[in-house]
Amino acid sequence: MSKVQLVRDIMTKELSTLDHTGRLLDAVLLMRSSGFRHLPVVNGDKLVGLVSDRDVHRAAPSIFGKITQEEYNRIFETTPITKVMTREPVTVTPDTPVRDVVHLMHERKFGSMPVVEGDNKLVGLITTTDLLGILHEMLGKP
Repeated sequence: MSKVQLVRDIMTKELSTLDHTGRLLDAVLLMRSSGFRHLPVVNGDKLVGLVSDRDVHRAAPSIFGKITQEEYNRIFETTPITKVMTREPVTVTPDTPVRDVVHLMHERKFGSMPVVEGDNKLVGLITTTDLLGILHEMLGKP
């Protein structure tokens, strides 16, 4: 009988997070420097939102519109992350079975899910990349 894998076994624990007072520019710079496409937004150690690279792209003005470079930059510098992020994202706990996460992420088309404990304390993030790691192990490395 195989052991049920839990979120705690595969979640990403070393996270890059964005403070809830941050701006759109902060998210862009952190995504570039960290390589992460999803950033939990926190107030202290409490999860208050999630911002993805898609959210950033949706919030960015078109460079083909009638907008100057200065206006384009100003939008990134002044737009609060709270205006762009997903508030109260769907979360899981470290003890959630991985199969339940796979079902949720597939059904809802999520690229990631924050992992929280207790009173919404952020402890990790589970991503499609984490799940692909399990699949890679199951199929056998080439």
